[in-house]
Amino acid sequence: MKKLVFSLFLLLLIPFSQAFSAEFTDNTQTLSVSLSQTPFVYQDSEGYTVVVGTVDNNDPQTSVTNVRIQVNFYDDFNSNPLEIVQGTSILQVIGVDGQSPYSIRSEYPNSEITQASVSLLGFDSAVAKQNELIILPTEVIMNHLFHFSGILQSNVVSNLNTNIHFAFYDGFEPPRFLKVLTLELGEIQPDFEIPFVLSDKIDSRTVGFLLFSESDTSYSNFIDVKIPTPKSVTISDVFVTDETGQRISDLTVDVPVNIESTLLTQSIIEETDTKTPFNYYVQIKESTSGIVEFIGIYDDELTGSDSDSLIVNWMPEKTGLYFIETFVWNKNNIPLSEQGPFVLINVK
Repeated sequence: MKKLVFSLFLLLLIPFSQAFSAEFTDNTQTLSVSLSQTPFVYQDSEGYTVVVGTVDNNDPQTSVTNVRIQVNFYDDFNSNPLEIVQGTSILQVIGVDGQSPYSIRSEYPNSEITQASVSLLGFDSAVAKQNELIILPTEVIMNHLFHFSGILQSNVVSNLNTNIHFAFYDGFEPPRFLKVLTLELGEIQPDFEIPFVLSDKIDSRTVGFLLFSESDTSYSNFIDVKIPTPKSVTISDVFVTDETGQRISDLTVDVPVNIESTLLTQSIIEETDTKTPFNYYVQIKESTSGIVEFIGIYDDELTGSDSDSLIVNWMPEKTGLYFIETFVWNKNNIPLSEQGPFVLINVK
């Protein structure tokens, strides 16, 4: 079975300031479609203002498409908008009694924007799509990065313009959508599996996300995924020992040594923790050329609040001055901690 892997590494979005405010209105012509919550407004890392909210299709018999939403962006001093931007719902077709997030960004970066108003301009009726896409989550990890992997399956028909969407929400009641991210997968053939990966620094208020997919002909069910307990992982106290366990700084060619360090794991929220497999890497480089002399790997699992001793064996083969680099990555090579302390060693 053919497989493609799609990865997306995204920048941290700056949380919205309390100075931002937003409101929404419905027009009388849009009785069966409504904006169901006050939108969330934030400024992204490039200085654009983003408005995120929800569109509801209240019609029990007809799907809708081409949902048009207008956002007016204001400052604190002028009643005239700084920008007027139109956008659409994330889903191209919203099914009967269905819902879709929307995410609309200002046309230009502007730090003077402090307010936004949202209104619904209109929509069209649509032919319903087929429920033929299936999303299978495989891994969710939350450390200093949010990491998610899964598999998208396509049944029966060919799907063009296939996208997977992540709509992150907070713990408010009802929840607010904080951000929407999209992976563009393109065409998917029938009976086809596509593994996909998303890594991102997400808003600290995020407690979960809705995962869903849509193509030109098909859609998937919404999957509500909770964010797991975040862990703080730190590599500390990297050192070299001889066969007796004594710390040394001067090494000898052809004499085996141990590269040791302590891995500190602390759950940020105290609750039952799941085990997270990881790889501990030791990389030794020649100090002047930067040429890699050795790479060693130690496999283990994070099991909550704990302190682990990690050991990798090394046999120096050449004299010279070297430095040691240490890393902890998950099984998908996503960093779980910052790089360990820099250590310089001399081989005689």
